[in-house]
Amino acid sequence: MNNHKQEIEYDETNNPGGFLAGLLLGGLAGAGAMLLLAPQSGKQTRASIERKGRKLGKQTAETIEGSVNQVRAKAHEVATNLQDQAAELQQHGQDVVDAQKERWAPVVEAGKTAVHDGN
Repeated sequence: MNNHKQEIEYDETNNPGGFLAGLLLGGLAGAGAMLLLAPQSGKQTRASIERKGRKLGKQTAETIEGSVNQVRAKAHEVATNLQDQAAELQQHGQDVVDAQKERWAPVVEAGKTAVHDGN
C-alpha cells in the first residue's frame, strides 16, 4: 500500500516552454535556410522588381494609348455616320417640302386667282 507516495507523471504535450523553444528554433532554421538558398541578394531583388515595374508601366501605357486610339477612331466613325445621316435627313425633309409645294401649288394659284378676281 503505497498511499503515501504519489507518482507525478511528466506530460510533454502540456509543456508550453518546449513548444515555444521548438517554434523559435524552427523559425531561426527557416530564416537561415532562406538566406543560404536565396537566388539573389536584396539589392538584386529590388533592381529586378524595379525593372519589372518599369516594364509593366510601359506595357500599361501602351495598352492605354492603344485603347484611346481605338476610342478616338470609333468616335470619329460615329460622328461621320451621324453627319451623313443628318445630311440625308435634311435632304429627305427638303424633298418632302418640295413635293408638298408641287402638290399644293395649284390650290395656292387658284386661291390667288380667286382673290384677284373677287376684288
